[in-house]
Amino acid sequence: MASSSSLGSSIPAPEAVQVLVSSLADESPMVREASMASLKELSPLNPLLVLDCCSAVSRGGRRRFGNMAGVFQVMAFGVRALDKKDIDASYIGKLAKIATAEIISSKELNADWQRTAASLLVAIGLHLPDLMMEEIFLHLSGPSSALPAMIQILADFASADALQFTPRLKGVLSRVLPILGNVRDVHRPIFANAFKCWCQAVWQYNFDFPSNSLIDGDVMSFLNSAFELLLRVWAASRDLKVRVSSVEALGQMVGLISRTQLKTALPRLIPTILELYKRGQDIALIATYSLYNLLNVTLLSETGPPLLEFEELTVILSTLLPVICRNNDSKECSDFSVGLKTYNEVHRCFLTVGSIYPEDLFSFLLNKCRLKEELLTFGALCVLKHLLPRSSEAWHNKRPLLLDAVKSLLDEQSLGIQKALSELIVVMASHCYLVGPSAELFVEYLVRHCALSEPDRIDLKSSQVKVGSICPAELRAICEKGLLLLTITIPEMEYVLWPFLLKMIIPRAYTGAVAMVCRCIAELCRHRSSYNNSIFDDCKDCTNVPNPEELFARLVVLLHNPLAREHQATQILMVLCYLAPLFPRNINLFWQDEAYVSDPEDLKLDPSYQETWDDMIINFLAESLDVIQDTDWVISLGNAFTKQYALYMPDDEHSALLHRCLGILLQKVNDRAYVRGKIDWMYKQANITIPTNRLGLAKAMGLVAASHLDTVLDKLKNILDNVGQSIFQSLPTAALMYGYAARYAPSMVIEARIDALVGTNMLSRFLHVRHPMAKQAVITAIDLLGRAVINAAENGAPFPLKRRDQLLDYILTLMGRDETNDFVDSSLELLRTQALALNACTTLVLVEPKLTIETRNHVMKATLGFFALPNDPIDVINPLIDNLITLLCAILLTSGEDGRSRAEQLLHILRQIDQYVSSNVDYQRRRGCLAVYEMLVKFRMLCVSGYCALGCRGSCTHSKQIDRTLHGNFSNLPSAFVSPSREALSLGDRVIMYLPRCADTDSEVRKFSAQILDQLFSISLSLPKPLGSSVGGDIELCYGALSSIEDVIAILRSDSSIDPSEVFNRIVASVCILLTKDELVDTLHGCMPAICDRIKQSAEGAILAVIEFVMKRGAELSETNISRTAQSLLSAAGHVTEKQLRLEVLGAISSLSENTNAEVVFNEVLTAAARDIVTKDISRLRGGWPMQDAFHAFSQHILADEILQAAIFALTAFFRGGGKVGKKAVEQRYSSVLAALVLQFGKCHGLASTGQHEPLRALLTAFQAFCECVGDLEMGKILARDSEQNEKEKWINLIGDLAGCISMKRPKEVQNICKIFTKSLNLQENFQREAAAAALSEFVRYSSGFSSILEEMVEVLCRHVSDESPTVRCLCLRGLVKIPSVHIYQYTTQVLGVILALLDDLDESVQLTAVSCLLMILETSPNDAVEPILLNLSVRLRNLQVSMNAKMRADAFATFGALSNYGIGALKDAFLEQIHATLPRLILHLHDDDPAVRHACRNTLKRFAPLMEIEGLLVLFNSHGIKSDHRSDYEDFVRDFTKQFVQHLSSRVDTYMASTIQAFDAPWPIIQANAIYVSSSILSLSDDPNILALYYAQVFGMLVGKMSRSADAVVRARSSSAFGLLLKSTNSISWRAARLERADSARKGS
Repeated sequence: MASSSSLGSSIPAPEAVQVLVSSLADESPMVREASMASLKELSPLNPLLVLDCCSAVSRGGRRRFGNMAGVFQVMAFGVRALDKKDIDASYIGKLAKIATAEIISSKELNADWQRTAASLLVAIGLHLPDLMMEEIFLHLSGPSSALPAMIQILADFASADALQFTPRLKGVLSRVLPILGNVRDVHRPIFANAFKCWCQAVWQYNFDFPSNSLIDGDVMSFLNSAFELLLRVWAASRDLKVRVSSVEALGQMVGLISRTQLKTALPRLIPTILELYKRGQDIALIATYSLYNLLNVTLLSETGPPLLEFEELTVILSTLLPVICRNNDSKECSDFSVGLKTYNEVHRCFLTVGSIYPEDLFSFLLNKCRLKEELLTFGALCVLKHLLPRSSEAWHNKRPLLLDAVKSLLDEQSLGIQKALSELIVVMASHCYLVGPSAELFVEYLVRHCALSEPDRIDLKSSQVKVGSICPAELRAICEKGLLLLTITIPEMEYVLWPFLLKMIIPRAYTGAVAMVCRCIAELCRHRSSYNNSIFDDCKDCTNVPNPEELFARLVVLLHNPLAREHQATQILMVLCYLAPLFPRNINLFWQDEAYVSDPEDLKLDPSYQETWDDMIINFLAESLDVIQDTDWVISLGNAFTKQYALYMPDDEHSALLHRCLGILLQKVNDRAYVRGKIDWMYKQANITIPTNRLGLAKAMGLVAASHLDTVLDKLKNILDNVGQSIFQSLPTAALMYGYAARYAPSMVIEARIDALVGTNMLSRFLHVRHPMAKQAVITAIDLLGRAVINAAENGAPFPLKRRDQLLDYILTLMGRDETNDFVDSSLELLRTQALALNACTTLVLVEPKLTIETRNHVMKATLGFFALPNDPIDVINPLIDNLITLLCAILLTSGEDGRSRAEQLLHILRQIDQYVSSNVDYQRRRGCLAVYEMLVKFRMLCVSGYCALGCRGSCTHSKQIDRTLHGNFSNLPSAFVSPSREALSLGDRVIMYLPRCADTDSEVRKFSAQILDQLFSISLSLPKPLGSSVGGDIELCYGALSSIEDVIAILRSDSSIDPSEVFNRIVASVCILLTKDELVDTLHGCMPAICDRIKQSAEGAILAVIEFVMKRGAELSETNISRTAQSLLSAAGHVTEKQLRLEVLGAISSLSENTNAEVVFNEVLTAAARDIVTKDISRLRGGWPMQDAFHAFSQHILADEILQAAIFALTAFFRGGGKVGKKAVEQRYSSVLAALVLQFGKCHGLASTGQHEPLRALLTAFQAFCECVGDLEMGKILARDSEQNEKEKWINLIGDLAGCISMKRPKEVQNICKIFTKSLNLQENFQREAAAAALSEFVRYSSGFSSILEEMVEVLCRHVSDESPTVRCLCLRGLVKIPSVHIYQYTTQVLGVILALLDDLDESVQLTAVSCLLMILETSPNDAVEPILLNLSVRLRNLQVSMNAKMRADAFATFGALSNYGIGALKDAFLEQIHATLPRLILHLHDDDPAVRHACRNTLKRFAPLMEIEGLLVLFNSHGIKSDHRSDYEDFVRDFTKQFVQHLSSRVDTYMASTIQAFDAPWPIIQANAIYVSSSILSLSDDPNILALYYAQVFGMLVGKMSRSADAVVRARSSSAFGLLLKSTNSISWRAARLERADSARKGS
């Protein structure tokens, strides 16, 4: 058994450490970092060996070793790790000389190697301080460029070990003082910093050993001398750095020099420090530190009285106050920390002064406040806030003075002073300073600033520069927080705040603070109610507290904004509930039952939330007033509302709500004189030039009219009689008030008033208004009149509106543009006016009497043009269009007496809209289609009553019951309604209008048009079937077609990305079924406008629809119908100028001739040609003569037989010119034509690879023509994608895509095509066999329907896996694994045998295909098929896991993991051996360079875990470390895995180590690095002596070689880390006593 000592002695540890040290100069940063990390870990284990190696490489200095900084850093670690017993002074001295030699060898200062050399000397000083100092002292005498570096070392040593440095301070000072006078300015900051560090060391020593002072006379003398020099010379330097560092050092020295010298120096020292405050923040902080030390020493000395009188301190304090301002509000991230530290240090200075001179400081601060100089006042307030809690006893008797001073500042306008004052008030309150009347004054101050808003920003740019960027919002937040703190945390303030805060609700200036005031009141009420049942008794005893009516009125109006900040509405509702005992008892009980407190945030989802919320407030007030039985209290409340008009500006929306609140209150009052007086006051207070105020007033008048209609009408008449100069404001206001009066007035009495108003032609006076707002008001008033009539009808008191048509004319007049208008009638306001006008027209259309035809036409003529409005601004245009559509629907619903008349009305309106449905502007088509759809929905509601065309009784699936409650109230319609006939709908005419829109370029138009067709046919099928009519077949078939359209609509709603052509084809097919014969004829006759549509796609759609109709139902057409259809198509061909579109029209004519009577069609063509020759100059027709193209089209109707023998160009001509007859021929031979083209495709690609590209281009043209001929558009798109790519993989994949497309589109052709390609695999040319194999490998996937040909295909594919072409072998193998799942089990054994053979193929591409196919088939293979070849597959896959192809490695690892599903039962042990054989490789490739390999290894390890049955591996293989791509996570995983492996699989360590060591020579550097780390981890954790004896020395030696010879940085870096692992392990202990032989011999020789 090999012991750890023998193991340690057998490894070349010194050589390894030497290599590590040498690697510190490696060119790679990664290697340097790894070597440094290992040396740091090894230094505590054998510091002498590390030091030996470092000293060996450092002898040549920087010139011989490139990274002396790293060497010195390692040496510093080594020296610090030395035990006392290992310290050899002579040896350490040599190290010190090496370091000092490097430091003095250059004039550079603060280079990285100098800093690390200095750290080495400091480390030496920790053990041998005298030796280190002697070495440094050697270089302090005489001129030396390294002198500053030596001083810096002494400073660092003092900071590192104050206890050892302080006793040696005298020696340092004795050597440093003589040279201070000769130090240059550039080096003086270093010396000054050294004095600071030395003095700090003395302070630390004195703190630890207070009774053992080392400051004797000599040290004191030295310090006095240095102090004088720094103060008189250095602190007066022109160099700012010198001055700053000198002041910093002087700040530490003041406590170490004599009091006499300090007192003498104060007149010079204090100004020197204060002068630095003119600089930046960093310098101000240093100055404040020094000043604090100075104040501590001069004022708090135990050896005598203060050295400074307060009068002498005033200069210091006056300087410090502005510093507070500059550092109080610095929010910059870089300055915030420094500013905060400075701010705190300044307060410490004031606290020090206050501890000696409390009264003087208090007077000083108050005087600064009285000066009202912004910076000084702000600073004084901040200091008072800071010192007040700490000096409360000393300042107890000064309360009145402080209160007076603070009172004098309450009117200051500076935001900074206001902020500081607010914070001080809170502190004063917490220390019981706020008592008596002055307390309320300060609380009001906080409330006033809680009411600040952003527009209240005071123009104090200058003060903001001085004090900081304080904004009103920030000040408001501070005051709100302060007021809340007073309420919640200070019990004494309760008696001040209650009921004083009630006074703060009413004043107008404090409106913005209401939310916080209410919150505080609620907190007070909640707290007081817990111990005092009569909390409101105080209100009765206090003067100037608002009465309950005033509070109620104010709070209700302030509820207006539900989304105001600080949840204002919620806070107000809470306060109302708490204050309920102040109000009549009934209201208190009512609120408790109704629980009115709710969350206004719920309203955010409602776009019109403000109107909804205001209505809720009015309802709340109305219900509250209903339960109050006290009339006097209600009258008093009305008076309170009246007084509150002074609290709101006219343009404030609260003012509008106040109108309504007073209006609802007056509605509840029976005193007519009181009501008349209040509405007079309301009108007097209203500013009718402001729209919101005017609207609020009108609604208020309407609310009053509900109970006092005549009083309100008298007032309105009085207003009209006294219009005077304010006609433009008074008339619209009066109109609105009339409207709302009618709206709210009782239905039973409104008829006479409206008749009087309309009958006397009073409204005509309102037509003179010109301002847009005035027009809108008048239109709204007329709308309200109409609504009042509708409401009366709903309430059982119907009456016709007299002069309704005249009112409509008024509205149409008002909505037009007034060219003579002196006001600015902007387009936006005009649009808003028109939107309101349309809404009002809709209202008037719905009232009795019904519209006359003349009025209907007049309204439509004036409004339909709005469909052509531009699309912007969309937020105004969209509502306008919606209102227009609603108006048209209202006209439809209220017109006609029976079904036929309503159908005529519908058609009339639809034909008026046709111009917009077929517009070339997208948004006009959208609007037109939307209008048509909405009208059809309304018409369907009128027509459909549950009638089923099949004659079903009761509920059935064929009828569509309409829930009228969802679509409006139609109770005013006659009970008996005669349904229109189907013919009245003119379906043929309508279909050809809307069907092309289903192919529109706009997705919304396509969706709407499909819905339109659905509505049309739903209506038609719901109507009684006319006698003798035919609906194109069985009625069930019609309903199926209608369901198909509805399915398409559902798809369009859910997925707008669906192929439009597919959707259009389904709609056309359904429409073809749904049309009756007569409707079909009408559709075909009216096709010309549709084909000439301005949108090309729609025109093409119309042509396709015509062709479909003719092909499916052409046999139903008579000769007359055929003739008229041909004429329409020829007319369309004449109007179409685009050649391609014309050819499509001619194709439709050809289709008509083929599917109907060719003679009739051709006669029409001849007739049209003859007519053109007689009447036109056909040579000059734009786009050519259409008839010439027609003749050409007819001439192409010939039949081709021998397609395969035709040349490519002939094929192209045939495909393009064969017409319908030619298309039929191609369709009949589809499989043979396609197979020939595919085989030629392979052959032409072969020619293209030799440079002959023309055949390929010609064939592609023919192939595209073939696709167009047979209508395979998707196949054409596939060809256009990569057809000319010569890379074999590209065109083979292209053939596969074509095969997949054919299988989906033409599944019936697959069998014949497969038979042809099966035989084609025997062709001689490789390219043709490859093309056949590519197609066949894809067709196999779709061969489940014909098992006989499948068996033949499998046999051929298996036979050709030995083809001479690797591509054919790969494609055949791919085809075998694509056998449909229902048949794959039958062929699994055969396929696996083929794959096993191809895993050894000589071609790598074939091997890769075999591995990927094996992975696919293993997902479905049964156990009995895999088990016989499981071990053979495992061995072959292991061989492929070391392939240079990353894809091969990834698939091999993944497939090996898939085999784990079969490694069970009898084969478990054998397969487990295979797992252990590949596991080391898996671990190494877990951090492969290729991400796919890493992913495959992770998944494979997870699959192996259950089979290995080792506790902990399952968790480990699912941990974060295995999923991460970071190197550190991988190494953590390796360590964890190694622990598990060594513990549970110790018997396999030998084989694992052998496999891992083999990977040291892997072709991938990253795998080498992984192997190094894995092997070193195993050895560092293993305690098996045999393993250690076999591999430890071997691995160690290989690591040395890798470090020395490897060209890869990652290998060298991991070798460095491996050295650390191996040498740290407990298996090698004896090396820790090893030394470098050269060092030993050198020491012995010396």
